[in-house]
Amino acid sequence: MLKPESKQAVSNFFAAAETELNAFLKARSPEEYEAAAQLILDSQAKGGRLHVTGIGKCSHVSTYAASLFSSTGNPAYYLHGTEAVHGSCGQLAAGDVVIAISNSGETAELKATVLAVQNNGCKVIGVSGNPNSWLAKHTDAFLFAGGKAEGGPLNRAPRNSVLAELLTLQALSVALQVEKDWDPVKYVRCHPGGKL
Repeated sequence: MLKPESKQAVSNFFAAAETELNAFLKARSPEEYEAAAQLILDSQAKGGRLHVTGIGKCSHVSTYAASLFSSTGNPAYYLHGTEAVHGSCGQLAAGDVVIAISNSGETAELKATVLAVQNNGCKVIGVSGNPNSWLAKHTDAFLFAGGKAEGGPLNRAPRNSVLAELLTLQALSVALQVEKDWDPVKYVRCHPGGKL
């Protein structure tokens, strides 16, 4: 049996998630995603590719996002957030686009990766909960993904911020999927192993 305090913590998390995500979604507009989507589409038109990177929890968000983009008409690759400065930038080509995710937008390792990515001739889309961050100021397009409360007992571990990052990248994937005229036939071709 869970302790009463544990049950209360779960209830508190649900309440915080509802408050934070409602506020986040109400403040969003489709126009916010245009610059990022256009960067990607312009790159793809010239043979460029899409990559997604992040540090820590954002690294896991990155792998999901790369998979989601790939399965909906926009091939994407995961770029390891720290290995990028130790040779993994070799997967990049000038003209590619890299989506860089960081809740604070100030993570030292991600700063190094962003600079390395740019030195390799790539454009960067920043995703962060801090619109005044280093990341927001040093990228070609910026998408806000954040809130005020994480919802956990210490309000430290990324919970609601991860939900905001996921929603932000999912919204971008929706726009790109439509731009690519991704129809049911194409979708099923990429998912032959599922029951769709």
